[in-house]
Amino acid sequence: MIEEIRGSSVLPALREDITLHTSDGLTLVGELALPVDRPPVATMVCLHPLPTAGGFMDSHIFRKAAWRLPAQADIAVLRFNTRGTRSPRGLSEGSFDGGVAERADVAAAVDFVTQRGLPHVWIVGWSFGTELALKYGREHPIDGAILLAPPLHRATEAEVAAWAGDPRRLVAVIPELDDYLRPAEARERFASVPALEFVAVEQGKHLWVGENQTRRVLTEIVTRLNPSALPLAESWDNPEAVAE
Repeated sequence: MIEEIRGSSVLPALREDITLHTSDGLTLVGELALPVDRPPVATMVCLHPLPTAGGFMDSHIFRKAAWRLPAQADIAVLRFNTRGTRSPRGLSEGSFDGGVAERADVAAAVDFVTQRGLPHVWIVGWSFGTELALKYGREHPIDGAILLAPPLHRATEAEVAAWAGDPRRLVAVIPELDDYLRPAEARERFASVPALEFVAVEQGKHLWVGENQTRRVLTEIVTRLNPSALPLAESWDNPEAVAE
């Protein structure tokens, strides 16, 4: 039976609980979701919002990306808990370090998908995760980075400007009504990166609440990773429904 895709819909995918191993000896917990019957055409590594404010691998945009995009867009989705972060999947070892030691967490995630031979890797950060993407993404063999609601609290002007002239694509998706960084200020603070792909989302908020906002964010991701999959399907043949 064809059903509308809602916030609780889980589309078919091969889902594997995985562990990441950092260079400083920690084990991080996560999940890899792949298309069921064909290889992925691109890969997203999710860097979640601030764990001290409730961010984790199940923060809703990344949870829904893992539930939908392997089926809708042939995208592999890796999400994981950074050090000291807990979710239903489990607790990653270590302690939150404000974005410093998390450099090794980013490296472990990208190393994992690289070793698996997954194609066209993009880092997708949300809030705190954008700080990690800006600070450390350039160190890795990625196609680009997507910044969802970047607060620019921890990434320095120099770390932002370092993306200027980099061959990897940098995309900033800025909510009109963000709590921390709205489009006008964001344009100024990213002015040092002329090639930045800037997306201002009308009525968007930092937490991207609601199905319309979810679909907009997922569409912006797919536009970069696999545009041939657009428009994203809004219904599916008997998706599984779970409690939010």
